[in-house]
Amino acid sequence: MSGYFRTAILLAAMTALFMGVGYLLGGSGGMIIAFVVALGMNAFSYWNADKVVLKMYKAHEVDEATAPEFHAMVRDLARNADLPMPKVYIIDDPQPNAFATGRNPSNAAVAATTGILQTLSYEELAGVMAHELAHVKHHDTLIMTVTATIAGAISMLANFALFFGGNRNSNMGFIGTLALMILAPLAAALVQMAISRSREYEADRMGAEICGQPLWLASALGKIAGGVRRVPNEAAERNPATAHMFIINPLHGERMDNLFSTHPATENRIAKLQEMAAGMGSGMGGGYTQPYGDAGSSGGPWGGASGGDAGGSGRGTGGSVPNAGSRPGAGPWG
Repeated sequence: MSGYFRTAILLAAMTALFMGVGYLLGGSGGMIIAFVVALGMNAFSYWNADKVVLKMYKAHEVDEATAPEFHAMVRDLARNADLPMPKVYIIDDPQPNAFATGRNPSNAAVAATTGILQTLSYEELAGVMAHELAHVKHHDTLIMTVTATIAGAISMLANFALFFGGNRNSNMGFIGTLALMILAPLAAALVQMAISRSREYEADRMGAEICGQPLWLASALGKIAGGVRRVPNEAAERNPATAHMFIINPLHGERMDNLFSTHPATENRIAKLQEMAAGMGSGMGGGYTQPYGDAGSSGGPWGGASGGDAGGSGRGTGGSVPNAGSRPGAGPWG
């Protein structure tokens, strides 16, 4: 089953659940009222979700003057992906992580933490940014906004049972209403998480195609997962509803690929990327190439790719990093 088809099925299930809960709890009138409220929530999320989340994480925008290498990397990858140039942000947080946001490719933004800039090699960071641009290209940020809003509307409808006791024509009774209050939001959350996991696999695949080197992303995922286990993200812990946005779940205790996780297990994602690299062979070509430095550079996070926790060199199955002189020494973002 393709990722797109699976996502469509899950979205349909979420919508059906929403409609069913609305009817059971409030009849036709209650469902219409809740639906109008949900539409308002969706409209606000559509136009403002990116601004809210960037402000939540205190992200600051950078450009070619303030972060020349990082900005140039995103620009070249966006060109590879046939996307408009997104806005580029840096978050002052020691946990290595990144996310994309925005309602469509023309209004997109990618954000990376200072932790990820300091942890990954140039090649690995290119793999991560390609993954985030894949989310932009797939309109995943809009999909997840819609599913999160519908999930919230379902929870709201279930809470209506406290005040209205469900549809008077229903035979649910107190026990049935109580069960619906508990099970409906849980079911919505499970569907939302399943959609999120599905989109991560798709973004991994397309991100590998954008940068042309699946093992760059595989190596990065291993390093990021290790960093997340060691370094907490305080802003994410305060706002767990945003966890699905990140390339690796930033919350502690989220490591299993099960019904209750927002992300696939990192080892499963790495394995799929390794399979993809093996299938591409050694002469894949057509991928993103690093414009700076040489593989033997030392010092700083741009000192060449390393295998991380994924194995291999982290440089993919072929493709070279051209020598073009030494990199600037002012740090990874300027």
